[in-house]
Amino acid sequence: MIQHPAPSAQLFVALQYLLPQHGLSTLMHRLARLRWRPLKDALIQRFVRLYQIDMTQALEPDLSAYPHFNAFFTRALRPGARPLDPDSQAVLCPVDGAVSQIGEITSGRLIQAKGRDYGVRELLGLATGMAHPFERGSFVTIYLSPSDYHRIHMPLTGTLVTMTYVPGRLFSVNPMTARLVPGLFARNERVICQFTTAADEMAMVLVGAIFVGGIETVWTGEITPPHSGRTLQHQDYENDANPPRLERGAEMGRFNLGSTVILLFPPGKVEWEPGLVPGQTVRLGQRLGVRR
Repeated sequence: MIQHPAPSAQLFVALQYLLPQHGLSTLMHRLARLRWRPLKDALIQRFVRLYQIDMTQALEPDLSAYPHFNAFFTRALRPGARPLDPDSQAVLCPVDGAVSQIGEITSGRLIQAKGRDYGVRELLGLATGMAHPFERGSFVTIYLSPSDYHRIHMPLTGTLVTMTYVPGRLFSVNPMTARLVPGLFARNERVICQFTTAADEMAMVLVGAIFVGGIETVWTGEITPPHSGRTLQHQDYENDANPPRLERGAEMGRFNLGSTVILLFPPGKVEWEPGLVPGQTVRLGQRLGVRR
């Protein structure tokens, strides 16, 4: 029996096509960095109550110590809050979040949601005919909700080869929108980082979303905003004398507000943990699989 989405879900998604997605996200970016104490304290306190944030895990548990909302939102965790799986063969979860989809890339397509898929070439911002190493490879998509920790860490030790910024829309990336918007992750603004690792090549795709006022990496700093009027930008580090190299578990970037991280590996390089299924909660540092 086919289950049709509720009218409220259809309306929510339809509104996203009409909203000025980039304008609203830029406004949120500015609001999140306001330093006026009465406003920023009210925003932080309301957020903590609404999402039941456990501040005992934060490096700085005092809410008033954060200079603005974004500093609170991208707060560091205290040492030991997210222990790394000790097995050197383990592929670590790069974020706190929930598994959206996990599996193999088949005929150049990744699963987005039940009944929907999209192309790996489109996700990576590649022109038609351009080669990539991920055909028949492995992928996992992890969704970060607003209540999650929003720094992104390395699943494996890796050396950066390329970084590509792909402009696009800023649809929500929550599960409901993923079920209803075709090719969502290949349509939204995103930053694609490709590394060489012990498991061969690895791509980490940081997908933007509405109200995500910034995507940044530790080697470049803030990449977005601005959003509008930008074209695809590609940076090659392969011939650099000292390309960025990050250790397993090290911070590589961060989001402002919730979004999605997609990991891609070539065929035969990673075996996912058999118990990982869509909807399952995951935490930074836990084992997602092992490299073969």
